[in-house]
Amino acid sequence: MEALWVTAAFALGLLASRLALPPLVGYLVAGFLLAGTGIRGTAFLHQIAEIGVLLLLFSVGLKLRLKDLLDPRVLLSGGLHLGLFATLAFLYTKNLPLAIALGFSSTVLVAKVLEDKKELTSYHGRIALGILVFQDLVAVGLLTLYGGEGVSPWAALVLLFPLLRQGVAWLLEKSGHEELLVLFGLGMALGSGELFQHVGLSPELGALLTGALLSGHAKSAELTKGLWSLKEAFLVAFFLDIGLREGLQGLDLGLAAGLTLLSLLKAPLFFLVLLLVGYRARTAFVAGMYLGNHSEFALIVGVALERAGLFTDLSALALAVALSMALSAPLARYSHTLYKRLEPFLLRLERPGSHPDAEPERLEGTVLVVGMGRTGDAVYRVLEAQGESPVGLDADPAKVERHREKGRPGPLRRRRGPGALGKAGPQGAQGRGPRPAGPGGQDPRRPLAQGAGLPGACGRHQLLPRGGPRAGPGRGPPHLPSVPRSGGKAWGAGPGEPRYNG
Repeated sequence: MEALWVTAAFALGLLASRLALPPLVGYLVAGFLLAGTGIRGTAFLHQIAEIGVLLLLFSVGLKLRLKDLLDPRVLLSGGLHLGLFATLAFLYTKNLPLAIALGFSSTVLVAKVLEDKKELTSYHGRIALGILVFQDLVAVGLLTLYGGEGVSPWAALVLLFPLLRQGVAWLLEKSGHEELLVLFGLGMALGSGELFQHVGLSPELGALLTGALLSGHAKSAELTKGLWSLKEAFLVAFFLDIGLREGLQGLDLGLAAGLTLLSLLKAPLFFLVLLLVGYRARTAFVAGMYLGNHSEFALIVGVALERAGLFTDLSALALAVALSMALSAPLARYSHTLYKRLEPFLLRLERPGSHPDAEPERLEGTVLVVGMGRTGDAVYRVLEAQGESPVGLDADPAKVERHREKGRPGPLRRRRGPGALGKAGPQGAQGRGPRPAGPGGQDPRRPLAQGAGLPGACGRHQLLPRGGPRAGPGRGPPHLPSVPRSGGKAWGAGPGEPRYNG
C-alpha cells in the first residue's frame, strides 16, 4: 500500500511540475484518484502527514519573530477579512460555524509556497503568516465550542513560553551538527505539538511558536537545512491524506463547486482589506494571492460539526479544500508577474499618503550595499574603512536591527520580489540616491554589490568586477570578498543600462 502511495504521488507530482504547476497539486490529485479506486488512507499515513505539518510549521517559526505575528495592523486585517468572508459564506451555507471555518486560509500551503519562493521573511510573507496565526487561534475557539474538548486551564502557561528561550537555545548549542541536530528539531516540533494538544490548543500553533523561540539563533539556519528533506517527504503524505480522507462517494457536486467558487473571492477581498488598513497595492495583492484558499482547518472543523450533527457533506468540503489549494498554488507562485501586468490598474486603488511598507525614496550615502549577510557585512566594513559612506539594504528585520545596534545608518528594510529596489536603487529617484561608487578609482557609475531582490538573484550577492585584466568570472574588485557569479541581474557600465552576468 505504501509503495502505491509513493508511486502515485511521484507520477502525478512529476506531471504537475511538467505543466509548470507546484508538485503539491499532483499530490492532491493523486489522493483523489486513489480514493476513486476504493483505496483509503490509514492511521499510519495520517500520522506521517501530521508530523510533516509540525515540521513545516516549526521550520517556518525558525524564520519568524513573535512580535511580527502580533502586529495590530495585521490582526485588524485578519479579523476584518474573516468577518466579511464569513458573512458571505453564511449567506450561501446557512451554517455559521462552517462559514467561519471557510474563512480560514491554509497555513500549510501558504507556508510551503512562501518557503519554496524564499519569501518567508519578506514583508508580504510576514503579513500572511501573521494573519494565519490569528486564524489558527479562532479555529481553536471553534473547536472548543463544537469539538467537545475544552481548553485546559493549564493553557494559560503558554504565556510563559518565551521564558524557555534560553534553555532551548542551550540545548540547540549542545546538539552538534549532524544527526543529533535533526533529532533535536524533530523532538522540539513533535513535543511542542503534543504539549499544546494536551492543553486543548492547536499542535500546529505549538510547533510554530516553538520555532519562533529559536528564530535569530546562530544555528537556526543549519537546523532548518537539516530538517528540510525529512519535512518535504512527510508533507507529501499530508496532501495525499486530504484526498484519501473522504473520497468522492456520495459527493454533492453542486456544494463542492459552490464552495470552490467561494474561495475565489478570498484573494480580492484580502486585497481590498489590506488596502483599507493602509498597505501598498503590491503588498496587498501578493499577500492576498497567497491567502486565497480554503484551509485544512475547515476539514477539522467540518469533522467536529459532523459529530455534533451540524454538517453532513464532508466529501464536498474535502474536494472544495483540495481544489482551492490546486487553484491558489500556481496563482501565488506567479503573483509578482500578475501584479506587474495589473499594476497600472491596481495602483489607482491604493490609498494616498504614507504606508507602513513604503520604500525609501532617498538614501543618504555614497554606496548602496544590497543584502547585509556575511558578504554584505564584509563589503560594508571595507567601504567604511576606505572612507566611503555606505548604506545597507536588507529584507530581514532581524538583520536590520542587528546592524542598527552597531550604530550604522543602514541597513534599511526592503521587500523582496521583482522591482524590490524601487525608486531608491542606484542612481536613486531622479538621481537622488547614493552614488554607486567603488574604491580605488572604480567607475563611479557602477554599484559595488548587487544582492537579492531582483529576478533571478535568489538571495545571492553579486560583486561586479572592475574593468581591466583582473575582471573575469568569480573575481571581484581588489580588497573585497570574491563571490561566484549568481546569474542575477546587475547594473552595468553605463547609467541605467542593465547588464546580465552569468
